[in-house]
Amino acid sequence: MKLYNTATRKLETFKPLGDEVKIYTCGPTVYNFPHIGNYAAYTYWDLLVRTLKANGYQVKRVLNLTDVGHLVSDADEGEDKLEKGAAREGKSPFEIADFYSKVYLDNYKKLELLPADIIAKATDYIKDDMEAVDLMTKNGFTYETEDGIYYDTSKFPGYADFAKLDLAGLQAGARVEFSVEKRNATDFAVWKFIKPGEKHAMRWDYLGRPGYPGWHLECATIIHKELGEPIDIHTGGVDHIPVHHTNEIAETYAAYGKNLARFWLHCDFIMIDGQKISKSLGNTYTLEDLEEKGFTPMDYKMWLLSGHYQGTRNFTFDSLAAAKQRRLNWRNRIALCYQQDVVNEDGVYDRILEVLNENLNSAEAFAIIDNSVISFEDWKKIDELFGLRLIEDTPNVDEGIYKLIHEREDARAEKDFASSDGIRDELLERGIALHDTPDGAVWEYKK
Repeated sequence: MKLYNTATRKLETFKPLGDEVKIYTCGPTVYNFPHIGNYAAYTYWDLLVRTLKANGYQVKRVLNLTDVGHLVSDADEGEDKLEKGAAREGKSPFEIADFYSKVYLDNYKKLELLPADIIAKATDYIKDDMEAVDLMTKNGFTYETEDGIYYDTSKFPGYADFAKLDLAGLQAGARVEFSVEKRNATDFAVWKFIKPGEKHAMRWDYLGRPGYPGWHLECATIIHKELGEPIDIHTGGVDHIPVHHTNEIAETYAAYGKNLARFWLHCDFIMIDGQKISKSLGNTYTLEDLEEKGFTPMDYKMWLLSGHYQGTRNFTFDSLAAAKQRRLNWRNRIALCYQQDVVNEDGVYDRILEVLNENLNSAEAFAIIDNSVISFEDWKKIDELFGLRLIEDTPNVDEGIYKLIHEREDARAEKDFASSDGIRDELLERGIALHDTPDGAVWEYKK
């Protein structure tokens, strides 16, 4: 199996270090309703897990839920997103986190995403965060300012390597007025202090002062406790590369003296009608919005997987409608398997898995499916590989439907076309369309 490793900028052969593949997925910040772009990464990494399992690997995956410490700016300034959500809705940050965590996880189920082995809430690892800061300080990587404990990036020789950062350029153009005590433009808070009078409901005492962990720290400590370094694969979005993932790597080196991950996989953004997803543009569609327009979460998942995780995808409702039709076509081919003994092309499933093993090329895998004769047994394997709920949503028709089909056949044989047309229309209302062939009527789903 080959994967594009962001750390080396190369397509590399992947094999786990141990008996199981250890994967960490950067999860959501649970402070608001998620839009459809938020689910792209989780859909792609679900395909990664399914492909690894199809290759016979055991997988242990951790997904975090950020319920504290993620400020509106990645540069350690602004309001905590959970506090912002709490103010917006007149609830506590803990109530906000609980509510939107449930929204996310409910939608994971709608998208048929495999559950992570461990769902890690950031607030469950505060003690681990403090211990990590203690270690970084002991090892000489931090300094204290009025507003927090900061990581001195000049102490980590490889800080710029992962994201290929231009440190000299960043330093020259630094905007440090929000924290004049920062030594370097790239330094970041591993722990933030709460100033006297500052409203912040989520707080823990550390070094005799109330505060909370920096956003990047939670991932480093969760990985250390739940998986151990180095993990096999760390996943996330391309926006995580220059700051969040770079800082995770630095923290792990400073606290534990280890490399964080062997492979890094990053997906690109979802655009909508050629524009960035933005509330001001009114294009922040949710899964519920799609359902109101007649599309299912499986239609959206079909659209996502029809492209490559490294490509910038442009979502339109026309492209979503095409994905819905494609999925319906596949379901109707499964329906044909129920009615006829479809003989499989030799090696079709192996060819599908082979292209997925080339950096998760689901687009090419879909093309193979479109152009191959597939048996019911291989459709079951395909359904498990992509999690598109093809079999579940394409049940064999019940005896009542078959009875109506046979009654229509009899009416046509007797040239009772009024009855024949009436039965056809009744079946169509129930979502079943009939096509007359020399061997009799064949049914398909129309919705």
